[in-house]
Amino acid sequence: MPRVYISIGSNIEREKHVRCALDALQHWFGELALSSVYESEAVGFDGEPFFNLVVGVQTDLSVSELSVRFKQLEADNGRRRDVPKFSGRTLDLDILTYDDEVGQVDGVELPRGEILENAFVLRPLAELAPDDCHPSTGRSYARLWQSYDRNQKLWTVDFTWQGRVISRAAA
Repeated sequence: MPRVYISIGSNIEREKHVRCALDALQHWFGELALSSVYESEAVGFDGEPFFNLVVGVQTDLSVSELSVRFKQLEADNGRRRDVPKFSGRTLDLDILTYDDEVGQVDGVELPRGEILENAFVLRPLAELAPDDCHPSTGRSYARLWQSYDRNQKLWTVDFTWQGRVISRAAA
């Protein structure tokens, strides 16, 4: 069964929308592997800070089926598509990797380019799957994070879901 890593982000009613996403993902896939929840400044526009995390699931669903479900979940949570790409959002779900697929798969570029570009994607992925390797570079996510040199700040936040502590703010 393919292993899929998914990024979740929100900067509008962050806790509510992240929890809704986690509830839906658990309903669809069962047990979830979760990174800590990170807060980061908006990248590419002036906006409220984001909550971000990465979720690992195993599924028989195709990339296309996942994409359709994720777009519907975003819409169900008030995600607007009639606004600029770089703007606030209630919920953003992106397929980061689908096993070791590389290239266009069902209209989705895999692995997602943001893995190598944005700390709010790479850091939680490196935490969740440090020894897994990026399908294109062949380098582990831990090594990619160690060599990350862009000036993007992020920090863990206190976050609970279904009574379970997902992350704690750094002291």
